[in-house]
Amino acid sequence: MRWLVLILVIGLTTPAAAGVDGKWVVAIDSFGVPSYWIMKLVQTGDQLSGDFAGDKLTGTVKGDAVEISGKDETGGFEVLKGTLKGGVISGSVEIQFTGQKQPMTQPFTATLVRPRATKPVRHTFVPTAFYRQFSATTKPVLTIGAGDTIVTSTVDAGGVDAKGVQRSQGGNPQTGPFYVEGAMPGDTLVVKVVRLKLNRDYAISDDGLVPRAVDGDLAVKMKDGGKQVRWKLDRVKGVATSEKHEHLGGYQVPVRPMLGCVGVPPNPAAAAPGTQDSGSWGGNMDFNGVTEGATVYLPVRNPGALLYFGDGHAAQGDGELNGDALETSLDVEVTVDVISGKSVPSPRVQTATASIAMGLGGSIDDAFKAATANMAAWLDERFTLTPSEIAQVLGTSAQYRVSEVADRNAGVVLTIDKDRLRGLVAK
Repeated sequence: MRWLVLILVIGLTTPAAAGVDGKWVVAIDSFGVPSYWIMKLVQTGDQLSGDFAGDKLTGTVKGDAVEISGKDETGGFEVLKGTLKGGVISGSVEIQFTGQKQPMTQPFTATLVRPRATKPVRHTFVPTAFYRQFSATTKPVLTIGAGDTIVTSTVDAGGVDAKGVQRSQGGNPQTGPFYVEGAMPGDTLVVKVVRLKLNRDYAISDDGLVPRAVDGDLAVKMKDGGKQVRWKLDRVKGVATSEKHEHLGGYQVPVRPMLGCVGVPPNPAAAAPGTQDSGSWGGNMDFNGVTEGATVYLPVRNPGALLYFGDGHAAQGDGELNGDALETSLDVEVTVDVISGKSVPSPRVQTATASIAMGLGGSIDDAFKAATANMAAWLDERFTLTPSEIAQVLGTSAQYRVSEVADRNAGVVLTIDKDRLRGLVAK
């Protein structure tokens, strides 16, 4: 957002000596839909400095009034007037964006982001409801702090729990959302998968192949597919076997539990996506690399991030070709953290040996391009590389896999082994 002049006037109900130093999240309400902006204020005596959504600010504190101004060469202005109480400023804002003929007046609130005052906590959470949208309007089920650990469980994609009880309608119902204190728009949410454990002895899949995976001849041969297949999970041996087969003999699949869905709500101006969908905010990515030991990075678009996860799989091949993996419920343990002031353009994953950039798009070609752009941006952020050098790294080290072809968006992941990056100079 760019303005010619930014002026903020705040009526204070507490003495100015208390100070307004810190990071504030400003929520501007546009016809019931909030937009979020970060304001950082530094107070030195009666002088203020800082920035608002990237614009440099100067200002003064005089008695109970705070005045802040900022300038930009593109035109437009805004004036905020409000009252401060308990670390929250509320009032109205008059805004005229560049190119607008008339200013708009809208309500706003600004909340001081307080640093974490306690040590990380381990939370055991027993879910009683599961949600089928990545929505920013769903009341958080639990508030946690950055660095905290969540121990909980999920239902399967059909809404069935560990005891075989139907707990929700199908469509990848999620556990959450979890509100992460200190996570604000423009930050990155860090989700480390500590533990994924099978909590029942069967999984559900089917015997069809998704349309993206077949040509005309194979589609004809597979025309009677799509019927449900039940798989037995041997949790002692760590293998799965199909209960529907004539010729598979001793065919066994090693179990490798994974989370098909890890996501946060997108920008609140967008409609809440269903839990069968994916995008730059994560969601139903169905990447079989989201297993124990993996760390997922997601962009924060709403205060508290609002983390959801679910859609447990006992095992899944690349692409989720059947439309379902080995769908099951899981016991889950994750540790959540926040990288403040830095955002990722699309989900990323780290494992012990690899850096992985997700690409999601309406076609495999689009997903391929998105994964490449995501990794190129990552290399630019981490190392002192020119575009030429980024191209040289990608051209010699990129490994691509098709992660998802079953849903609206296809997925492609670009992996670079960490050993390849050890000689590069970090920024």
